[in-house]
Amino acid sequence: MSLAGRELILGVTGSIAAYKAVYLLRELTRLGASVTVCLSEHAREFVGPLTFRTLSNRPVLSNLFDPQSAEAVEHVALAERAHAVVVAPATANVLAKAAHGIADDFLTTLLLAARGPVLMVPAMDGGMWDHQAVTANVATLRRRGVTVLEPDTGALASGLSGKGRFPEIEDIVEALHRALVPARDLAGERLLVTAGPTREPIDPVRYISNRSSGKMGYGFATAALRRGADVILISGPTALTPPPGAVFVPVQTAEEMREAVLHHLERATIVIKAAAVADYRAKQAANTKIKGKRDLTLELTPNADILAEVAARRTSAFIVGFAAETNDVAANARAKLESKGIDLLVANDVSQQGIGFDAEDNEVLLLDRWGGVRPLPKMPKGDVADAILSHVVALRSAAPRKAPA
Repeated sequence: MSLAGRELILGVTGSIAAYKAVYLLRELTRLGASVTVCLSEHAREFVGPLTFRTLSNRPVLSNLFDPQSAEAVEHVALAERAHAVVVAPATANVLAKAAHGIADDFLTTLLLAARGPVLMVPAMDGGMWDHQAVTANVATLRRRGVTVLEPDTGALASGLSGKGRFPEIEDIVEALHRALVPARDLAGERLLVTAGPTREPIDPVRYISNRSSGKMGYGFATAALRRGADVILISGPTALTPPPGAVFVPVQTAEEMREAVLHHLERATIVIKAAAVADYRAKQAANTKIKGKRDLTLELTPNADILAEVAARRTSAFIVGFAAETNDVAANARAKLESKGIDLLVANDVSQQGIGFDAEDNEVLLLDRWGGVRPLPKMPKGDVADAILSHVVALRSAAPRKAPA
């Protein structure tokens, strides 16, 4: 998910978590954003301006009344041209000032002048987050349309444990994406997304699986949530964290995935079958570990074809399938599309370096049952997911909503 062309303001306030704003700045610039950093007076005591200036390649704003600062006199223009303002970390103090319209430094003045979305990322110690004054201020800000993230729970700087930790960088970036792209074209839709590989046991310690990372399926879940959908994410084993807001159903085997999909299918309006389900399983898995180094013959039996079964059982749901190919991509994909009876098939050539399994990017070919063909160039998997969802929206608005005969 790119931030190319986005002009952002990153406000940093006086919290011990101020050093984490450095990592956030690095991620925002890596995603292509142009970032101007504004430090509160107390934030400078935790992290100096030089660090932020070096990473942003821009002057750091701090003193509203500094006569040597050319930027100080244009704080209103700066706020108006920014696509978003992110305050991270946001202390209880800055939340209170923002809630009550106090503008006594550069950052709080920018917040009053901002015309784009504002994202507050709280971080505070002890029981401060749960104090009724903080709760009231957060409620006031949210009513005005400010996005205030929930802090994480865990060990705090004081040595106590509780709610107040700076959220994970990826959660902040995702919240920013949602604020910047407020399109809710999937509001009212329920997406059923499958992701990751399945594991078919050979014995208690060995299994048959594949190289799927789950990134494509998780990208769909994240993008759909951002666009207003309810999301059920059914996932095989991955190293990924489910996106906040999704109903998460973890599974191991193809049969477990089949049961979960069929259980949730009735209420789904769009089904995205991005999981790499194992085609075969051991006909008889051993109950104990197979010992010794010797030739071993495994008798395999096919797993159920979940995609075909979903297509046969659905009523009006729009179904998207995937085909990982290594040759004759378009021809093999068209044959799979027709044999499965689905609406859209996403095909990619997993023999190519840098796309497909385990990669951050993907390059795919979209084929629909009305004869349309659309290639998508190489791009991050989150962007691929967004592009495919936009294509689904367009197809559903132009095509009949009944299942194929």
